[in-house]
Amino acid sequence: MKKVTCLLALIMMFTSMAPVAMAKVEKKDKEKPELSPEDEAKIAQLDARILEIKAMDFTQMDREERKEIRNELRDINKEAKAAGRGVYLSVGAIIIILLILILVL
Repeated sequence: MKKVTCLLALIMMFTSMAPVAMAKVEKKDKEKPELSPEDEAKIAQLDARILEIKAMDFTQMDREERKEIRNELRDINKEAKAAGRGVYLSVGAIIIILLILILVL
């Protein structure tokens, strides 16, 4: 009896996982959000600064100056990402929010 239940459990597991494994994965083209003219001007300014930094000669700079430039590039990257993105919620967060709303009401 133990072998039969083990075998049935194994068959159920493989049949439940087969559709997931055979599912076709489609890449969706992500549409870029429309940027306001202010955001476009800001991004153009950030791009110009990046080109200036790329043109610099780092061999004549000391360690502190290179560190400042590295931090500036990180800040520019963060600003550029923040300009073109919205707020996204994961599925788990939505489920938790719904559960909290159901429990409260």
